Amino acid sequence: MNLRLYTACAFFTLCISFSYAQEEVKNDSLLRIEQAEQAKMLQAEIEKAEKEAKKAEKEAKKAEKALKKKEKAAKKREDLKDKIVDKKKDIAKRERKINDLQEDMELDKIKGKLSPNDIDKIDRKIEKERLRTIKDKEKLRKLELQLKRS
Repeated sequence: MNLRLYTACAFFTLCISFSYAQEEVKNDSLLRIEQAEQAKMLQAEIEKAEKEAKKAEKEAKKAEKALKKKEKAAKKREDLKDKIVDKKKDIAKRERKINDLQEDMELDKIKGKLSPNDIDKIDRKIEKERLRTIKDKEKLRKLELQLKRS
């Protein structure tokens, strides 16, 4: 009976250790499966974070580009304003020059200092200045149109 008991205990111990080993293998494979799933989840989260980072970077670049565009447009407007002011000054200067030439010519005519050739030269100078003034006024008009468009 002891032999049977001893055999039964040995068999029972053997069965328990065998089942424990199988359970350990099952636990180990379940652990590996869980780790693989966790790795997949982490990879998915990393990819999602990378996509979000790229999207945010793209938005930042877009905003920066829009800001640069606005700054460029503002600079262009300022340049146009400066050119308009300069053209107005040029026109005023040419008109003063025309007036000065005409006044000087009239004074010199009264005094009798001018010959007909001198009068013709002064008239040509006055006419050239008037043409330049007309061109400058046309340029001024175009600049003002550009300013209105921008």
